[in-house]
Amino acid sequence: MPIPYFRLSGYYFFYFATLGAFLPYWNLYLKHCGFNAMQIGEFSALIVGTRIISPNLVGYIADRTGKNLPIIRMTSLYTVLIFAYFLFPQNYVELALITAGFGLFWNASLPQFEAVTLFHLKNQTQRYSQIRLWGSVGFVIAVLGIGRLLDNQPITRLPIIIAILLVGSWITTLITPEAKPIKHKIAAIGLMNILKKPEVLAFFAVNVLLQISHGPYYVFYSIYLADYHYSSTLTGFLWALGVCAEIVLFIAMQRLLKYFSLRTLLLLSLLLSAIRWLMIAWCANSLIGLVIAQLLHAASFGSTHVIAISLVHKYFGEQHQGKGQALYSSLSFGLGGMIGSLYSGHYWNVLGPQFVYSIAALCCVIAFVVTYLWLERENNRALS
Repeated sequence: MPIPYFRLSGYYFFYFATLGAFLPYWNLYLKHCGFNAMQIGEFSALIVGTRIISPNLVGYIADRTGKNLPIIRMTSLYTVLIFAYFLFPQNYVELALITAGFGLFWNASLPQFEAVTLFHLKNQTQRYSQIRLWGSVGFVIAVLGIGRLLDNQPITRLPIIIAILLVGSWITTLITPEAKPIKHKIAAIGLMNILKKPEVLAFFAVNVLLQISHGPYYVFYSIYLADYHYSSTLTGFLWALGVCAEIVLFIAMQRLLKYFSLRTLLLLSLLLSAIRWLMIAWCANSLIGLVIAQLLHAASFGSTHVIAISLVHKYFGEQHQGKGQALYSSLSFGLGGMIGSLYSGHYWNVLGPQFVYSIAALCCVIAFVVTYLWLERENNRALS
């Protein structure tokens, strides 16, 4: 079966275009609706916290049934239907319930689509970054377009834009073909035995710490820039610049993996991530400093994500792939993201943004040490 490149890429495009509308601007929308920093942090924690539950449940069902794509279509449809409630005014409790429901279904889809993509690629997994980069393209287009729009239009239009993008994401799942079913023999190694390996435990610890460090960026970066009187257009440009750097990394990643091990690239990426958060903390008055920090998004997310997808594929194999992708998503983006959202929300006004971003840098330093000491030292290059 030929690889359905454009249909796989289309899903990533719409999914991350939705993220591009959501991440930079949703918390600005919530602030416009009258919610305070602690409440905004709690809403963000609800969305990322649902990643602890839904990807694992759906991943277990998908691996048991082999019906990854029908499950993705169902969760994508329910995501659209639940998000539609955001189009109407809500109080705190109602918004919290809708946010939790939306997060449960939205966060369930992507890990299984990652598994579908890898099933289609089979022994060409080094091409993953070429497909995934279209998600970054969608993110950039959404961030720049919406940032320009919100300079001239009220932010109350944001939920309508996000709803349209979610519909686009759901439609792409309907036209994406199933991968050929894989007949599994009894697994040579059980899931619990995989999870007990020191390098696997270290891998999850590193990614939890990395996503804790991203918490204040995802939750408060736009609010942080607004406090320094940067316009919505410039804020969108800075978000987009980071993802453009990520796109360049995705294009170059296949070549980099020919010369460097996954472990070496991860160590370098964690070091650059720590530098990025310190620059955001202490160089917010300098546009040049913020530009350099955003270029380091290629390290803090781009390379670390490709490395993580590669290691999940290596550690968990085909039979446990759905569960492996779900665990990666739920522990890193879910648990790590929830902790990052909560601590940044609670300490943002109490101790200040500089303290919050400095803690983020410290998390990356600890992740660097864990990687150096415990992540296996063998030459983990591009997967075959």
